Amino acid sequence: MAEQVFVKPPSAGPSLSALPPLSLYVHIPWCVRKCPYCDFNSHEARGELPEAQYCEALIRDLELALPLVWGRRIYSVFFGGGTPSLFSAKAIDGLLAAIRARLPLTSDCEITLEANPGTFEAGKFRDFRAAGVNRLSIGVQSFNPRHLQALGRIHDEREARRAIEIAQQSFENFNLDLMYALPGQTPQEAKCDAEEALAWQAPHLSFYHLTIEPDTVFFRRPPAVPDTEESAAIEDAVHETLSSAGYGHYETSAWSRPGMACRHNLNYWQFGDYLGLGAGAHSKISFADRVIRQMRAKQPREYLRLIEAGTPVQEERRLGRADLVFEFMMNALRLPQGFAVAAFAERTGLPILAAEKGLAQAEARGLLERDHERVRPTERGQRFLNDLLEIFLPG
Repeated sequence: MAEQVFVKPPSAGPSLSALPPLSLYVHIPWCVRKCPYCDFNSHEARGELPEAQYCEALIRDLELALPLVWGRRIYSVFFGGGTPSLFSAKAIDGLLAAIRARLPLTSDCEITLEANPGTFEAGKFRDFRAAGVNRLSIGVQSFNPRHLQALGRIHDEREARRAIEIAQQSFENFNLDLMYALPGQTPQEAKCDAEEALAWQAPHLSFYHLTIEPDTVFFRRPPAVPDTEESAAIEDAVHETLSSAGYGHYETSAWSRPGMACRHNLNYWQFGDYLGLGAGAHSKISFADRVIRQMRAKQPREYLRLIEAGTPVQEERRLGRADLVFEFMMNALRLPQGFAVAAFAERTGLPILAAEKGLAQAEARGLLERDHERVRPTERGQRFLNDLLEIFLPG
């Protein structure tokens, strides 16, 4: 009798031969003031922050999540927000010590902390570095006072420059966050922002297109922003300036010197895993036979209450085949170099044939190009990324 061979039916779930790298995201949700364009889970600080209580909650959150990630190493840690630099260096030091005591970090683990210029103090940031933070991300947004005012930022251009000076004293690796297509902005003004960012010799630069998101002040009271044609000219001016300076455009909004790409963000775009701790934090965690997503309670008070009850996760779902295809593409196609065909199966546990219908349609529309080794968005696909991603939306 011939040996029986089991062939998994096309409708079966994923089967991962190895787990992807794991990152840790820690959300600190408070800001001095909510920016009018911001749709992140951030809340204006009113009175003294519950720093000690929140740090205890984050540690408890990690302990509750440990069974999901036993035996896995952490390749990057990212303190995001909000404005994490509102917390003391002592608090960040304590959190990192608690993380190291519970999870193994790689020897070259990238540890990033977001900071805004209005929260910079030289001594405090030296202490952040001493605590183990080895990468800083500074929310500059613009060096133009008119644009900073239009964006509702709490700092001015002088504070932005002073913040970068302080960062340079303690950090070799730092990022400057800037935005373009701002209210009343011209291509020349955007180019000036890019040129000043380059003059500071930051290893990494992020340039985000201002978008008007629901549930923001700008959505309720929209400012006059550049139209599609003007935005394209502004984007071209920024890209030309950064490219000519030798910075690599490795993700839709990210530029870096060779070897200085943000490992944490790259792990997102390459469909790696991440455990999110804190109010409103999201997680994506893979197992041999499934991939799950989690979301924690968004409101800080509710999050703290649920931590005490031992149930901070408000939503958990298992990704189906169509979700896996879409979410992989949503991330991987943000990378101008795209993805290796083999990486699709490695990260989703599905054969590349699961995405064939969408890939063929996108290729026919000139939004991506591919061969037997690699899939990458075309220049048109990069410019019209939303159109490209919509092709892979679950039906």
